Amino acid sequence: MKDLIEKINAEFETFKTESESLIEKGVKAAGPRARKSTLELEKLLKEFRKVSVEESKK
Repeated sequence: MKDLIEKINAEFETFKTESESLIEKGVKAAGPRARKSTLELEKLLKEFRKVSVEESKK
């Protein structure tokens, strides 16, 4: 679970960096990269939910 949380934090940092580039610097190529990060975050957060529920049942 610790590894999963580290992956979530890393992906969130990627999203944060890319979205800031898009908004503050106007880097248009950062938009698709930020959207890609949101899709990856969605997958990781679903996995976290699954693991968390399993852990709570123990």
